Amino acid sequence: MIGPFSIDTPFPAFAQMERELPATAGQLQLVVTVYLAAFAAMSVLHGPISDAVGRRPVMVVGLTVYAAASIACAFAPDLGWLLVGRALQGLSAGGATIVSRTVIRDLFSGATAQRLMSRVALVFGVAPAIGPIIGGLVLQLGDWPLVFVFQAGLGVVLVLAVVLLLPETHPRERRTALRVGSVVGGLLQVAREPAFHRLAWATALLFGAQFLYIGGAAIFVVDVLGEGELDFWKLFVPMIGAMMLGSWLCGRAAGRISARRLTSIGCTTSFVGGVIGILVAASPLAADLPWAVVGVSLVALGNGITYPTIQLLLLDLFPGRLGAVVSMSAFLALVLNAITAVAVTPHLGTSALGFATAAFIGVAGGQLCWAWHCAVENRDCAVAGVGEREPVELL
Repeated sequence: MIGPFSIDTPFPAFAQMERELPATAGQLQLVVTVYLAAFAAMSVLHGPISDAVGRRPVMVVGLTVYAAASIACAFAPDLGWLLVGRALQGLSAGGATIVSRTVIRDLFSGATAQRLMSRVALVFGVAPAIGPIIGGLVLQLGDWPLVFVFQAGLGVVLVLAVVLLLPETHPRERRTALRVGSVVGGLLQVAREPAFHRLAWATALLFGAQFLYIGGAAIFVVDVLGEGELDFWKLFVPMIGAMMLGSWLCGRAAGRISARRLTSIGCTTSFVGGVIGILVAASPLAADLPWAVVGVSLVALGNGITYPTIQLLLLDLFPGRLGAVVSMSAFLALVLNAITAVAVTPHLGTSALGFATAAFIGVAGGQLCWAWHCAVENRDCAVAGVGEREPVELL
């Protein structure tokens, strides 16, 4: 959870940081963008390196650097040094967030893997919900640097947890060579697979619609809804609660409903949420709670259903390159989210309708990618003479 947790924990401190660093609201948005850009840049390497040296070393080193980077953020004298620390946080956080997903597929497959990936999605969903809430509570004890001191403490706790509790799940006989050619070759092998792009972009666009509200929470909650620094829970509790419900439903459906049909249900749920979000944003209830968060909560519900299943579908494309698959899919999603944070949120995110419109574009794009993937599979099965798989459900 440390990757998404680190995105929005500082949000409640933005007002203090704006006064004390000093910095404008637009400049503080770089606190999110720089973190995401660094996370994305390094994400393509965490997985392949773990394929070569094992899962535990990558996680331990990443978390250790993360803790040190958090301390650097806490002692930053100005915005420039704070952004350096955030970049280091982003470069290191993926060592745990990305590699941990491969551990499940190292050990399990089928319905068991789906249930466990659903639990990961639950934890992944909790992180951005409690991040700003904890950040707001920490601010009651002192100034903004304490938020980053807390993150450093979390990093230390997780280092100990990995060292003491997590076994190595990637044995030596299954590892790849730690050479530049091997690492790059594995990434290129994944990147050349069309099915990978259809699935990866489906999940990236669907979650990107939700991330628009996560990355722009400081604008949406304070400027659009007119709430205070302790009121981020009014957005995150229903949104992440819905994602957790979707993840729970996905786990319960494991072995009972096929991954393909379950993903179609999730995509449709998110699409409906996007439509409802626009209808509410265009009405007099646009800035009224709880109506203002109904649409994005339905988007999150759909994400909770689709995320575990699409992750497993992606991993099953390259059983021998699990780390590379996770890294490449994470890279695409993070680049999309970073672009959204710097180019979309400041412009379209100035009103409820702007947020809702951008979110609808995301869920519609994700729905189309999934429909495209199912159509290609149906065609390939028909050509092979095995008949079509169950039809994709568009709406």
